[in-house]
Amino acid sequence: MSEAIQEISPFTEELIRQLRATDQFGNWSKMSDEELLIKKYVKTKEDLKALPIIADIDEMLIGEIKMIFKAVALQFERKTGVMCNVVMEMSHEGFGRCIVIAGRIVLVDKYFKDAHRFSFRTIEKLYEEGDKYLENAYKTYTQYKPCIA
Repeated sequence: MSEAIQEISPFTEELIRQLRATDQFGNWSKMSDEELLIKKYVKTKEDLKALPIIADIDEMLIGEIKMIFKAVALQFERKTGVMCNVVMEMSHEGFGRCIVIAGRIVLVDKYFKDAHRFSFRTIEKLYEEGDKYLENAYKTYTQYKPCIA
């Protein structure tokens, strides 16, 4: 992994681990970490214009979206020692929901519509969004932890 990405955040580091783990045949081994993240998660306005407004979502994209939330869950587990579950329900039309749960506390709750168009405009936006999910997960858990004890 490049030094720049490791310094960016634990979320980004975990997301890269998740992506690299799914590369069973080494197809992405020659790509840098940033190139891989851009290929999977960044779409320009022109890229989005090429996509239809209404379309079915494929299983690979569902897995890539879920991977973002798995990265949040795994980093939360590393920091707190509390196990998390990621639950994602998605219709074939791209409508659905993803939640990250720790015990009885919902750490992240994200709704999707038109998930086949899910992306970030820049890699920095991906980093920011992941860090925001992780930070909010810590805050939520700290806030509600006394309620389940």
